[in-house]
Amino acid sequence: MIERVSGKLPIQGPGPEVREASGEGFGAMLRQECARADVRFSKHAISRAEERGIEITPSLIDQIKGSMVRAQAKGATNILAMDTEKAFIINVPHGKVITAITQDEMKDSVFTNIDGAVFL
Repeated sequence: MIERVSGKLPIQGPGPEVREASGEGFGAMLRQECARADVRFSKHAISRAEERGIEITPSLIDQIKGSMVRAQAKGATNILAMDTEKAFIINVPHGKVITAITQDEMKDSVFTNIDGAVFL
């Protein structure tokens, strides 16, 4: 589960050193992690992931990035990237996750303005 963080939290960087988060919370940490992975999350997507309990891990970011690369190779611009538990609407040319959805919300949803779907 995603939890709001307050204060300073040690974050393991790409090297052996540990640096401290600025205390701005989950959103700042997510933006920092995504910037390294060429994946960006809109404010809306960050908010939705937080409130829906979708954990954004480095592994998930790698899966999202892989989905974007595969979709771009096929010429898709707006995709639904999903697995059995969660889904993301992604604008591929901008490398931006637009929103995050849980499995319960997927049951009755209609996804419009997408031109591709990729399984994570």
